[in-house]
Amino acid sequence: MADVANNSENPNTATPLVAMKNISISFGGIHAVDNASVELHPGEVLGLLGHNGAGKSTLIKILSGAYAKDEGEIFVDGKPAIINNPRHAKDYGIETIYQTLALADNVDAAANLYLGRELLTRWGTLDDAAMEAETRKVMNRLNPNFTRFKDPVKQLSGGQRQSVAIARAIHFNARILIMDEPTAALGPAETAQVGELIQQLKKDGIGIFLISHDIHDVFDLADRIAVMKNGQMVGTAATKDITEDEALGMIILGKCPPQATPGPGALAD
Repeated sequence: MADVANNSENPNTATPLVAMKNISISFGGIHAVDNASVELHPGEVLGLLGHNGAGKSTLIKILSGAYAKDEGEIFVDGKPAIINNPRHAKDYGIETIYQTLALADNVDAAANLYLGRELLTRWGTLDDAAMEAETRKVMNRLNPNFTRFKDPVKQLSGGQRQSVAIARAIHFNARILIMDEPTAALGPAETAQVGELIQQLKKDGIGIFLISHDIHDVFDLADRIAVMKNGQMVGTAATKDITEDEALGMIILGKCPPQATPGPGALAD
């Protein structure tokens, strides 16, 4: 556990889980992402910030395989990675948890965990008992307070639904999670529950890209932030080293405080 924390605070001491270097992509001649670089380390939460259209979602869609980059390189565990579609991303242990969660509302947690990858008995029927047992194991590690294994997920709270979506990702060996607005439309108690889930994932050494428009949320959950503006990386900084006002200055003006690492999109002094 201590090693994870140290790696998060001192990212240069370990090989990144993911390094995206000089990534560019254009749509119809418009540079949606222009020469952007970012790294994520084991047990780290990196908050991606920027206005709508800043390029953060496009950058992450390249990592998730939804878009193919025009230029640049992606490394996983220090080795070149070829990611041209979502299946490639999953092969590298990269999973995306979208704001909609993509859950099947009418079935329970186990059925969602194994959706499309169901376990079968030797007679070719669904092995419901085995799937529930495995679901209980992963949920007990992730969220020991979860008890509603028999209920359709549409009856669960927002925080409980997040638990199911995250459990599905990590059960199939995800090491890199992309979380898109994980606390959107959640109340304070459910937001706190998601925060606890993220802390557990960090302890397990999982790296998380956190996309959010809520700067308070990001400062509560992230170890570092990376700010994009007009498709370029403005800069990165540890959340403990800057204020929320300084982060807003990066988002709105592209101005990096002295304690941040500037990128190509930083406003020149």
